[in-house]
Amino acid sequence: MNMTKTIETLFKRFLPSPFTIAILLTLLTIILAGFFTESGGNNNHILEVLSFWERGIWNNDLLVFAYQMMLILVLGHVLVLSEPVNTLIVSLSKHITNTSSAVVLVSVTTMLMAFLNWGLGLIFGAILARKVGEYAQRNSIPLNYPLVGASGYVGLMVWHGGISGSAPIKVAESGHIKSFMEGISSSEIINQIPESINFNATIFSWWNLVLFGILLILVPLVLKRLAKTTSPTNFQLEDYQFNTQKNSHLEGAERLDFSSILGIGFGAILLMTFTYQYWNNLLELQITPNMLNFFMLGLAIILHKNFNNFLVAVEEAIKGTSGILIQFPLYFGIMGIMKDSGMVVLISDFFVSVANVTTLPIYTFFSAGLVNIFVPSGGGQWAIQGPIIIESALKLGVPLPKAIMALAYGDQITNMLQPFWALPLLGITKLKAKEILPYTLILMLVGVAVYILGLLLF
Repeated sequence: MNMTKTIETLFKRFLPSPFTIAILLTLLTIILAGFFTESGGNNNHILEVLSFWERGIWNNDLLVFAYQMMLILVLGHVLVLSEPVNTLIVSLSKHITNTSSAVVLVSVTTMLMAFLNWGLGLIFGAILARKVGEYAQRNSIPLNYPLVGASGYVGLMVWHGGISGSAPIKVAESGHIKSFMEGISSSEIINQIPESINFNATIFSWWNLVLFGILLILVPLVLKRLAKTTSPTNFQLEDYQFNTQKNSHLEGAERLDFSSILGIGFGAILLMTFTYQYWNNLLELQITPNMLNFFMLGLAIILHKNFNNFLVAVEEAIKGTSGILIQFPLYFGIMGIMKDSGMVVLISDFFVSVANVTTLPIYTFFSAGLVNIFVPSGGGQWAIQGPIIIESALKLGVPLPKAIMALAYGDQITNMLQPFWALPLLGITKLKAKEILPYTLILMLVGVAVYILGLLLF
């Protein structure tokens, strides 16, 4: 517990807000580019670097990427706030009899949901943990509530290896990797880059599914063991409820907002269009952000039944996207500096000089885990670290899918240490970071062991 308190103190004392960290990283990148890269002809190299930064901030392709990531988070959250999913959560919570059964139920369902969509998994796990606590409280079931809360957060240690993972879903877009590396890699390297890397080589590859399956078994077993060695805790919870229906007198066109026929009908049109437009992509396992968001939009409207409920849920869910909205352009600016100044090549050359085919994925895993502490966003991390990994992998002959998944694994595992994405869960469960951190740290060590072994064997 002393280690947990130390980590929490270090985060509070020495780690400012993610936005401030993005600013500090920007300033550091500008300084490093000014000192370690050469001018392209401009007499004032720092002004040239600032020009690279400005171009990166407003990179159109990356701004589209930011919006795609915002929608993935918002629509996943909106799905959880629907009445059918809430009914499912309440139904599941009634199956717990003690802490052991609670942590197994919460962790397994949370990881499955996070594999489908990380926003869905994050909020689903938080609300399920809260409802389990409420059910235990009403029925006088002794429960270690912080351990249950930690179980509701484990989806964030598998999300980047799932369907909504930022890096795998972007490289599935036709032409993304080549456009990503333009102006960085030589023509020889560019010619080695595939048009896209579909999910059959990353998310749905046999080795990634094996690693996910191992964690799906191992994490609940570890949590069950912890449940048997820890004591129940005292907690007081009021019923958590999200009401989408407004109590108002409807007149005229207002009825359209509450029309289930119009809402479900439009949602059905969206899903019908999705099937027609993306059926071949589904067969080829080429799942892209646009494709995922289109499906979730149609499904969310159907589950909420009318536009009013859907929009109220969107208003609630969109609060969690502020970090993406304002921080992503700063990450894009950092990438712009690294790309146009030549820093990507310098860093990748360093990795090439110290790594080989076997060790590069391990270096990538650990460096991604470290970067995630300072850049707590898979999408932002892909923007900054992605070009370095692609360049290094191609130079050393490491398969791109393996290198990309090594970044994904490293990024997601230190979410068990970095409490940034735990904030929504803490708000819903009324727990504190120091209460769940002892357990998530243990799970992080379990995940590190599984992923390193997987990268070495597969």
